[in-house]
Amino acid sequence: MNIAIVGASGAVGQELLKVLDTRAFPMDSLRLFGSERSAGTEYPFRGRSVRVEKLEHGDLFKGVDCVFTSAGASVSREYADDITRFGAVMIDNSSAFRLEKEVPLVVPEINGSDALAVFRQTEGRTQRIIANPNCSTIIMALPLYAIHRLSPVRHVHVATYQAASGAGAQAMRELEEQYRQVLAGEQPTVCRFAYQLAYNVIPRIDVFTANGYTREEMKMHHETRKIFHSDLTVSATCVRVPALRCHSEAVWAETEQPLGEAEVREAVSRFPGCVLTDEPQQDLYPMPLMLSGTDEVHVGRIRQDLANPCETTFWCVSDQIRKGAALNAVQIAEYLLRHAPEAFRHE
Repeated sequence: MNIAIVGASGAVGQELLKVLDTRAFPMDSLRLFGSERSAGTEYPFRGRSVRVEKLEHGDLFKGVDCVFTSAGASVSREYADDITRFGAVMIDNSSAFRLEKEVPLVVPEINGSDALAVFRQTEGRTQRIIANPNCSTIIMALPLYAIHRLSPVRHVHVATYQAASGAGAQAMRELEEQYRQVLAGEQPTVCRFAYQLAYNVIPRIDVFTANGYTREEMKMHHETRKIFHSDLTVSATCVRVPALRCHSEAVWAETEQPLGEAEVREAVSRFPGCVLTDEPQQDLYPMPLMLSGTDEVHVGRIRQDLANPCETTFWCVSDQIRKGAALNAVQIAEYLLRHAPEAFRHE
């Protein structure tokens, strides 16, 4: 296995290095790519130093088996042909290809078999791109699918509470600096967000669309439908909150049949990638402060909705840089290694 990471210096790129190492992902070589600004930077990996190469068009990816891309949608679109030309599998963490019909959108615990579409022939060529869903979608999807298997989910309302890290490493540094500035009586610096985030919440993530929802909110609708292979609807309100890391979500899931709290708790506790933390009488419920750096989606506050007997309400928290991005991407590659290792045979 010859591995490459595009966008190695970003928050997700750095997390990919950690995940590949801690999960002992099998590889013979690792190459890192980035912008001209990050080219030449060196990062430690398994006892050696790996230097970031400048990303440019050409045959840089010849001989590479799997490429994790996390440098933004425009970069993914521009370099997709270069990356896949010689047979590499491209696992893309941007929004560039998520809703394209021929590109699988994969959460391995739910629809891992969709990744096998890398073998499918489309217009004479083999599809080599697999899309990683939006972080908020992944975090909601795991416990939601556990419920979906009990009784099909028809409608979802969700409010997200998304940490600064969802906007990147620079956004995290800006939030920390804003807290320092406010406490020092200084005017806070505002660059990464529309408003000051420290001591505030901002009910907008991404740009607004014509229907009044933001692109982030519409991603949760469209992506969940594609992952579940379902016509369910998702109505989301996505909010940026002044936490550094880990996204939280309050979810209302309407199913075809009423579900009891006990059976939902049992289903969630048994679902891969979920951890049940739901003992409200002991004040045990998931919170972002305790979950930074963890891999699972932690679920609590499970209860039947008072307004609709067919609706189950729950609260979930996960580190969106890990399961919401880097970990999910690596798990896709692991799924292919287990079920279709020939996918990584390059020309």
